[in-house]
Parts: sequence; C-alpha cells; structure tokens
Amino acid sequence: MALVEAGDVPGVLRALGELGAEQRAAQLPELDARYEELGFPGWLELTVEQRVALAGARLGCQPTSEAAARHLHHGGRYVPPHDDWMVDVVELFPVAWRTELVARLDEQVRERSGSQRLHLVVDHIVRTTGCPMPESDYFLSGWLSSHHRATSEGVLERLREDPLAPKLLPLVLERSSLPFTPQLLSALCAFAAEGTVDRAALVRRTFAIVADAHPTAALPYWQAVPLTGDEHARTAPERTALAEKLLTRLLQDGVPKTVTPVMTFLRALALTPAEQAPFLRDHVALLDLSSPVASYGQEVLRELDEAGLLEEDVLSEACERVLLRPEKKLVRAQLSWLDRVARREPARAGRISVCAALAFGHPDVSVQERALNLVARHLKNAGDPVRAQLRTAAAASLGPALAARAAQLLGAEAPGAEHDTGTGTGTGTERVTEAEVLPHLPGLRPVPGPVGTAVEVAQELAVVLADDDVVAFERALDGLVRQARLDREALSRALEPVMRRAPGVHRDCGQSDLYDVAAAVRGDEPRRLYGRPHRRISHGEAISPPGKLLMARLIEALDVIESGAQPFLLALPTHATGAVDAGVLVERIADLERARVEPAPVDLAQALLRVTLTSDESVLRAAGGLRSEAGRRLARWLREGGLPHQDSTPEKWPVADPTDAPPGLWEPVSPGPDHGVPLPPVAAVVCGTYERGRSPGGGYSLYDAYAAPYWVAQLPHHRDEVAAYAKSCVDGRMLALLAEAGGPAGYALHWQIACRLGEDRDSAVDALLVLAAQGQLDGRLLAGQLQALIRNRSSSPKRVVDALRAAAGTGAYATVWSVLEAALPALLRGTPVREAGAFLALAVECASRSAAEGPIPEVEVVAARTGSSQTVKHARLLRDVLR
Repeated sequence: MALVEAGDVPGVLRALGELGAEQRAAQLPELDARYEELGFPGWLELTVEQRVALAGARLGCQPTSEAAARHLHHGGRYVPPHDDWMVDVVELFPVAWRTELVARLDEQVRERSGSQRLHLVVDHIVRTTGCPMPESDYFLSGWLSSHHRATSEGVLERLREDPLAPKLLPLVLERSSLPFTPQLLSALCAFAAEGTVDRAALVRRTFAIVADAHPTAALPYWQAVPLTGDEHARTAPERTALAEKLLTRLLQDGVPKTVTPVMTFLRALALTPAEQAPFLRDHVALLDLSSPVASYGQEVLRELDEAGLLEEDVLSEACERVLLRPEKKLVRAQLSWLDRVARREPARAGRISVCAALAFGHPDVSVQERALNLVARHLKNAGDPVRAQLRTAAAASLGPALAARAAQLLGAEAPGAEHDTGTGTGTGTERVTEAEVLPHLPGLRPVPGPVGTAVEVAQELAVVLADDDVVAFERALDGLVRQARLDREALSRALEPVMRRAPGVHRDCGQSDLYDVAAAVRGDEPRRLYGRPHRRISHGEAISPPGKLLMARLIEALDVIESGAQPFLLALPTHATGAVDAGVLVERIADLERARVEPAPVDLAQALLRVTLTSDESVLRAAGGLRSEAGRRLARWLREGGLPHQDSTPEKWPVADPTDAPPGLWEPVSPGPDHGVPLPPVAAVVCGTYERGRSPGGGYSLYDAYAAPYWVAQLPHHRDEVAAYAKSCVDGRMLALLAEAGGPAGYALHWQIACRLGEDRDSAVDALLVLAAQGQLDGRLLAGQLQALIRNRSSSPKRVVDALRAAAGTGAYATVWSVLEAALPALLRGTPVREAGAFLALAVECASRSAAEGPIPEVEVVAARTGSSQTVKHARLLRDVLR
C-alpha cells in the first residue's frame, strides 16, 4: 500500500512479481477499500502515477484468471487514461494464466459487452502467446478499430502486416454488427482481388451498409467498392431498391445541402434507362421542385428519351412544367433537349415547335428569343396547321421586341402594321404604349379616436408588446394618461393580464418600454435585467436621438399621470403615419386653455412636429385666436410653415446628371445645423436642429441603435430626413412606412430604395412603386445611385435586375424604363457590368411596352460589337426597338 500511495509504479510491479498468489490475494481487501474510499473526487486528486499504481495493484492481486477477467470487465469505474499498465501487469503471469484470461474475458463479453479497452490487452496476449484470437463481435470490433485510424492506403498496409488479418477479415464480413469505414472497405477490395476475402460477400456487405445510412454518409462507402460490369448487372434489384428510397427522399425536396447528396448518390448508382423507366412519373414530378432537383429530373427524362423510352405526351408535359419556370438555366436546357429531338427525328418537328412556343410566354426576352430561334430552325419540317398554332402563340405571348420578327417568320402582319403612320421610325408602324399600372393610393388612414375604457388601454398595450405598432403605442400612452386620471384602480386591474410577461430589454429606448409606464401606474416592482431591478424611464437610458425623444415622452407622461394636471396628450396622431390634423390640434389646445392647463413641453413639441400644415383659413383663424403660450406657438408654427425641409444629397454628388456618379456607397447627408426652430433640445435633436452627441466616428453604431417604425411617426412630414438619419438601419417594414409618409422624397429615400433593391426585393419594389404612384420617383436619381452601388460592388447586379423585373411585372413598364434608360449608359460604358445582358433584356421589354424612342449611344456601341453574347444580342434588340 505504501508503494501505491507513493505512486511508485515500477515498485508495485516488482512487489507483485516477488509475492506469491496467496500473498497478493491478502493485499486485495485493503486495496479495494482504498479504492472505494477515494470515490470519484478523490480519484481526480491522485497523480497519474498513483492512479496507475492503484489500478495495477488491484489487477495483479486478483486470485485467479477468472477473477482477473471479472475485475477487468466491470470491477473499476475509474481507470488511468492509458492502457499500458494492464499489459505490464499481465506480463507478470505465466502463459497458461494469460491464455485462460483471454478465454474468460471472451466469455464475459459474450454475456455482457464490456469496455472497448479490453481488446487491447487481449490483442497483446494473443500476439505474445500465440493463443487463438476470440471471435466474438466485441473483440473483432476492437481489432478493427485499431486499424481504422488511417487513410485507405494506411489501413491496407497495416492489415497486410497483421498476421491475424487472413483469418479475421472473412469473419468481419459475416458480422453485420461490426463497424466499418470507407477506408476499410477500400482495403477489403484489395484483399478480395487477392482472394483473401470473398468479393461477393464484400459487395453484399456494402449494400447492407448503404441501405440504412443517410445519403451523405452512404456515398463514401459506395464509392469505396466500385462495381464491375457483371456486378452492376447482377445487383440491378438492389440498386433499384436503393434508388426508390432515394427518390422518395428527393420528392420531399429541400435546400441544396440536403438534396445534393441524394442526387449524387442516385447518379453513382448508375441506373440504366431500362432501370429508370419504372420511376418515370417520379422524375416528372421532380420538375416542379427546386431548381437542382428539377434539373436532375430533366436529366433522367432526357436519357429516357434518348433511349426511346419516353412518350411524346410525357415530353410535352415536361415542357409545360419547365418552360415557364424563372430559372433560365433549366429553360435553356429544355429548349436544347427539344432542339436535339427535332434534329434526330425531323418528323416530330411540328410537335416540338409547338412545345417550344410555350417559352414565348417566359418573362425573359432572351428565353423568348431562344425559343423563336428554335422554331425558325425547324419550321420547314412543320406543317401549316402547326404554323397557325405558332402564329397564335406568338401573337398572344411574345413581347413587342420579337413580335415583328415572329410575324415575318410565321407569315402574318406585324402587330400595329395596319396603323402605319409613315413617321420614319424604321418599322413604319405606330408605337402603342401599354397603360402604366401603379398601386392605388388610398390616402391617409385615419386613427380611431382616443380609447374609452381601461380594457381598451390594456388591449392596445398588448399589441405594442407583441408587434411594436405605432398607432397602438400612441393610443395606449394617451389612454394611460386619460384612464389613470379617471379611475387608476380600475386601470391597474385591467392591465394585470398584460403585465405578466415583461418585454425584452434593448440598448435603445423602444415602444415596448411603455410597459415600464404601465408598471409604474400599477405600482409594480421594476422588471429585472441581469438580476437587477431595471426600469428604463428611471435609469434614463437611450442611445439614438429618436430613442431619447421617446424616452422623454414616457418620463413626461408618467409625471403627467402622477400630477393629474393634463387630461390627455396633444401628440396623439389622427393618421396612421403619425400625422396630427391641424384643426384637431387647435381644438385640443383650446380645450386645455378652457381647463387652464399648460401642456407638457415634450408632448407639445412632438405635436408640433406631427401637425399637418394647412391653408384652411378657418383653421388658421382659430389657431390665431388661441391665447395660451402653446396656442401662440402653434399659430406661429402653422403660419411660418413649420420645420424646414433639409437636403440629404451628399457633397460632390453630380446633381446635374446623377448617372455620372463614380462608383461608391454615397451615403446621404444627415440632417444639418440649427435652423432657428424653437424646440426643446430633446425634440430638436431628432430633426437636426440641435447639436447632437456623436460617437468618435461621427455616427451611431448599428450595434448601439436600431431603426424602428416610431422614428417615422416622430417626423411624419419629413420622411427624407428620417431616411438620411437612419442610413443602413432601415429594414423592409420601415421602408414601407417611409414610402407612405409625407414630405418630399429626396436623395436619402431614393438611396434607401436603391440599397434595398439589392437586399430585400419585395419591400424595395413596393416602395419604388408607391413613390411612382405619388409622382415622387426620380428615375435618373435612382438610376445614378444604382449604377454607383453596382459598380462599387455594394449591390448585387443580379438581385437588382430581378427586383426591377418584379416591378415591371406589375405593369409599371414605363416606370422601370425611366430607371433603366438612365442607368444603362453607366452600366455599359467601358467593360459592361455583370448581368448587363439581363439589364438589357429587361430594357427591351420595358422600352417595347412603353413605346420608348431615341437612341442610347452606349447601347449602340455594344450592339455594334461582333459576337453573339447575351449582352450583344440584347443590345441589338434594344437598339432596334428604340429606332
């Protein structure tokens, strides 16, 4: 025991060798007691040497080989980190004892699996004594694991050097429970070639492994055992069964990360067309799924067609499913397939041409042109009935840019030929402008009147906490002031269900912090942040100027509630944008005058920032008749035009021609210096009339503040200033509010749309169309910003052109053309930008439908180049349309 306590491992081994069996057995109770006394915490406090000494002593003192086997199997919960100590101990015993130990361990693990570490000592004994290797799954698995940690070549080399391999490898293939690696299978292929293992058994084992594995995991195993030609034919049922399972998984679709391994495995199975034929309908169904999956289904169907196993009706169905999809790569592949079929079997040219004509309805003009070219190549082999069908399809679907060529090709007059005006436009036809379709502007949405009950206040507060809604916030804040004055106890009871779950805490003040006002009204304990009481309106925490104004309003509202001096708030909006009707504000101040109440200063300032200027003489006279200080300030505000608008155009921006702007981000300029408007500092800071505290870099970090809908509602008539102030903090929801708000749409708002077109297509397109419907869209300004961002690689040209195509798809062709017409010169000048062909294709469509005229020199230059790239081809089309 002294040697164990000292951690003297060599001394323990010497003592075990010197003691007899009975003497060793006599030491065991004390060693076991010491082990149990230590427990796991005590074991961790021992040094590595002490652990090895104790574990070795306990093993060496076992009275028999059977007891030693039992001890190794389950006699120790805590063991040293390495296994050499077991080898050193068993080497002290005679060969017969060690051989018996192996047999007893084999019996133990057959009854109950043991630690994977036992195979190491057994392997040593087998190699040093020559006794038979146990053939249980446990020891075979341990033997295999000792060879797994290497490359395929390394595993093969190690197995060749192992004298046990010739006997154990055939057994390994028979045991389904043993773990395999692709490296091991690859090595087994080499042994199969040498006759050491059965090749048929190896193939069966490979199929068994991949049948139950995920495709990602199964593929390396499949690739490790390449099938011969004979094996490929013999395993047709097994491969077909695997393909059926994989197709079932593929029909569920998914992101590329999940479907790519499935398709790779299906290709690796290398099913013949005859083997694929039973799954025909499955592959047709794939054509409706995601682009990679549809491409795979198209690939298999094409192989079936080339093998003569695809009926004409199925090919037509495939065309119906694919040719109007937005993915041009898929559509081009389908048209190429049709072209090969028509070349291979000219007798089918008529039906093939009709199928190709489906692509006349594709939104991309390059696809339409490709389909028309295919029809032109094979028209001579199509009959007159087919020609008539093609004329109908072309007239119904082809864009104006290709309609004249289609009419000439198919033997019909070009659309509009009967309206020849002889104006010398090149075609001799009257240009017809399609009606521009823009969103309907419903006007300002009115806000319901003030809340009438405590229950309504609670309902509005619940909306604020769930959705950050501006109207709900304003009605709830005003409602807290009104209802607390009427019956604070009833208000507290009504608020109780809403207060059960506190909102999250942001670094900047937000509308959800109204919760703190409600909690203060009820007398609740502050919510907790990091285990400490936290109430923003008490701590005075806000980052952005809009957040500071909001926080000041919350603090002031609570003061109003506690004092009971003011019965309602002046800044309650009358419209959803946050605007307050001038007549309503005049009446509210008049009511306060009659009650001899002076309004709270921040509330009055917010009301002034929100009031809608008016030319109504009756409202102006009523305002002039007010006698309080607040009334006189309102009258002066209305008379002098309120808060001046400020330009957000950055310095050095080419205002005369924005499309000359060099590549760059060109962020808008934030609101400028003081304009002499009398407002409290906390309100003036929002509109740039007060010196703001800024970070050393000159702005507010995105990590410090986040743009929120209430920013727009604070300045509902100055949307461009808000857009300039928010910069890259604007999200899709806020952009929609900016587009609907009042005030001029200047540089900043256009810049926000330009940036979002490359990031959030839907919100940016909606905002663009709303500005166009308002008559506020400056196409040249937006074009200049877009080309500068694209050439600066700050926006993706593909996403921008997709967004503009979506806008045009709503019927706003003239609007989109106004942007493209101005942007194309910069996008084409010198080396055209990426996706220039797509921009030109969209321009062809928009110019055709809006009857645009007038050459663009840069388009003429590109059109004059040699070659047949999409950029050059579409430049030629656009050149012809504009003549």
